[in-house]
Amino acid sequence: MNIALLIAGGSGARMHQNIPKQFLAVGERPVIVYTLEAFQRHADIDVIAVVCIAGWEQVLWAYANQFNITKLKHVILGGESGQASIRNGVFELENHYEKEDVVLIHDAIRPMVSAEIISDCIVKTKQYGCAISAIPCAEAMLQTEDGEISTGSYPRDNLRRTQTPQGFSLGRICDLHRSALEAGITNSVASCTLMIEMGEQVHFSAGSEKNIKLTTVEDIDIFKAFLKEKRSDWLKD
Repeated sequence: MNIALLIAGGSGARMHQNIPKQFLAVGERPVIVYTLEAFQRHADIDVIAVVCIAGWEQVLWAYANQFNITKLKHVILGGESGQASIRNGVFELENHYEKEDVVLIHDAIRPMVSAEIISDCIVKTKQYGCAISAIPCAEAMLQTEDGEISTGSYPRDNLRRTQTPQGFSLGRICDLHRSALEAGITNSVASCTLMIEMGEQVHFSAGSEKNIKLTTVEDIDIFKAFLKEKRSDWLKD
């Protein structure tokens, strides 16, 4: 069993909009619907679950009905932080599925995730027990203490830019969150950073420069350009 767990619990304050950014309409659909469709289309995804911001649960079910997202089986209330939202999600899935099942944790605001990225994450998770979508770091990386000046650099070949999906066996990610609670770790940035903080090793799977996270208004503009490019490709076909 392969489960996609979409995290849509944030309010998106940096987007400066009246509604959460995952529900913003871009082109013909809300952002989250593009993301849902990517996992709906993938033959190896059996179930979709969404951790949703409070008050938007029924809207999400309505979108699933409107856009024929038949794999959506669970809508789970988000938490007070990203880590808490993921914890709510995986703990709920634990009530329904087996420890050996694969769960791909994915930002709902990464709507350009490709079938190739999803497939590689599944394969690597089954091989290693976890897989973090990542891409090389192409920019020069400078160290700074105050955000104003730098007197040192860091080798970019030793760095990776992490994305989602981030895949785990369900039992492993649930045990990780229980251990983190016992250790008092409650606000880790992502599942991969939580793994590192808990002394675990992570493995990489394929990412893409197009697999962008919609955090700012500028990101929406980039997403619109990608959508336009994709429509042009469809017309050529």
